[in-house]
Amino acid sequence: MSSRFGVRSSVVVLGTALAIAGGAVLVAQQRPAGQAPQAPRAGGAPDGGLTPAPARRAGEGLGPFKTMVIRGAMLIDGTGGPPTGPVDIVIEGNRIASVRSAGTPGLPMRQNRPPQNADHEIDGRGMYVMPGFVDMHVHAGGAPKNAEAEYAYKLWLAHGVTAVRGVPLGSNSFSVSEKARSEKNEIVAPRIFNCQRPGNVPTPDAGRAWVQNAAETGAGCLTLGAYEPAIMEALNDEAHRQGMGTTAHLQQGGVAQMDAIDAARAGLDTVTHFYGHFESLLKDYVVQPWPSDMNANDEQWRFGQVARLWNQIHEPGSPEWKAYLAEHRKLGTVFDPTLTIYSAGRDVMRFREAEWHDTYTLPSLMDFYTPSRAAHGSYWFDWTTHDEVAWRNFYQVWFKLVNDYKKIGGRVTTGSDSGFIYQTYGFGYINELEMLQEAGFHPLEVIQAATMNGALTLSEHRAKPVEFGVVKAGMLADLVIVDQNPLHNLKVLYGTGAVKLNDQTGRVERIGGVKWTVKDGIVYDAKKLLADVAAMVDEQKKARR
Repeated sequence: MSSRFGVRSSVVVLGTALAIAGGAVLVAQQRPAGQAPQAPRAGGAPDGGLTPAPARRAGEGLGPFKTMVIRGAMLIDGTGGPPTGPVDIVIEGNRIASVRSAGTPGLPMRQNRPPQNADHEIDGRGMYVMPGFVDMHVHAGGAPKNAEAEYAYKLWLAHGVTAVRGVPLGSNSFSVSEKARSEKNEIVAPRIFNCQRPGNVPTPDAGRAWVQNAAETGAGCLTLGAYEPAIMEALNDEAHRQGMGTTAHLQQGGVAQMDAIDAARAGLDTVTHFYGHFESLLKDYVVQPWPSDMNANDEQWRFGQVARLWNQIHEPGSPEWKAYLAEHRKLGTVFDPTLTIYSAGRDVMRFREAEWHDTYTLPSLMDFYTPSRAAHGSYWFDWTTHDEVAWRNFYQVWFKLVNDYKKIGGRVTTGSDSGFIYQTYGFGYINELEMLQEAGFHPLEVIQAATMNGALTLSEHRAKPVEFGVVKAGMLADLVIVDQNPLHNLKVLYGTGAVKLNDQTGRVERIGGVKWTVKDGIVYDAKKLLADVAAMVDEQKKARR
C-alpha cells in the first residue's frame, strides 16, 4: 500500500518479532524472551570469549596534567567550520580551558604566549588538531577472532577514535564493567557507550519491562531489530522514557514488516547499515523479489542478493525518493550507514590483501575473515564478478541516498562494525571516512559526521549536555593530532599512513598516521599503540610456528 507521500507503508505480520540475526556470532549474543541483561559481575574472567583489557600500565599515556598546551597548531573544530590557526589549545585536567590565537599566518608566532610553565606542552607546529572521532557501531570481538579486548581498543585509539557505541561491545556485564574502567582511565580504551539487544520479546509490555531492567543494570541505549509495530513502538517509547537512545539493524528477516520509515515512525532514533532504506523505496513490490531458490541462512545468498535491490527502487531524485528523505528529516532520524563494512563486496581482493593485515591483523582474525560457512560475514563461498558488479551499482545508489540526506539537513554519523568482512578495527573506521567523501561529502563534512554528529546523537535522551565532539572551551579534552592535512588526504589517518613521492629526494615515503590521540586529557602516542598491536600479532604468529 502507499502512504500519502507515495512511500509504501509496512505490511503487518503477526507473530514474535525476530531479533537481529546477522549470523552465528550475533545469534549467540541473544537472550531468551524477557530475560534481562546481566548485571555487572566481579572478576576479570573472559566473558563470551572476550577478555577484559588489562590495567593501564606505566608509560601508557601521559597525564592528565594540571595544565597542558598544544602550541601553534591548525584547528579543525568539528563543527564544519574551516581550519584556523595557528592556535594554542590550553587543557586543564581533562577539559579544554581555552583555544587562543597564536599569531598571524605568514608571520612568526607571538613569543612568550601564556600560559607559561605548563606541566606539559606539545609542539603543534605543522600539526592538525581535530576532535576525537566517534565510532557509532562497534563490537569488541571475542574468540575465535580476537580474544583480547585490548587489541580492538588500542587500534581504535591509534586511529583517533576516542568514543565508541557498542551495539553491543560485548555482554552487558562486560560492557558495564569496561565502560566504568574506561571512565576512570584504568584501562587504555575509548569512552564506551553501552547498547544492548532485547532479543525476542513477545509483547509490548514485555518489551517495556525489558527496557526498564536494562536501564537499571547499566545499559545506556538499545540496539533493535525489525520488530512488529506494537513492540517496536513500545521499545522506543520506553527507551526514551528511561533516557536511552535507540539504533536498529533492520534485518532482512523482519524488514518486510518494519522497514526504515516504519521504524522511524515508531520512534527509532538511528538506522544503521542500509537495511530498511531500499525496502522502503521498492517500486514494483512490497517485499524484495527473492529468487525462488533463495535461502536466507546461506550468507552468500543473503549478502549477495541484497545488492540486487539497487535498480528495483524509486529512482534517485524522484518524488518518492525526496518524500522518503524529507520524512526522515522531519522525524529526526540519524543515518549511520557503516559503508565500510560491506565494501569488500565490491572488490574482495583489495581488502583481502590490504597492506595493514600482515602487521596489524591477528592471524586468528584473518582466519575468521577466510571463507567459512561457520563464521559470520565470511561469505565468499563462490564470490563472482556478477556479485561485485551488483555491489558497485548498489553503492552508487546508497552513496546518493546518504549524500542527499545530508544535503537536506539530515544527520549522518560514522560507524565501522569492524572485525568482520576483512575490516580490521581502526583501519575500517578510516575507510568509512574515505567512503563518505566518495559519497559526495566534503572532507569537512566527513569530519563533522565523525565528531560533532556522533556526539550529538549520543547526548540525546540523556540528562547530560554534549561534552565532546567539538574543540572549544569547556569540552572534554578528546583530540586527534596528525602531522599532515587530513582535508587534503584522509589516507593520512590510517595507521599505515599514506604513500607520497618526495620530489626533493625522488624517494617514495610514508607520511601521516595519527601522531597523538588525547582522551580525557591523557596523551597517547598513536605509534606506540600500533607497536603494541604489532607485538600482539607477532606473538600469535610465533605461537603458531
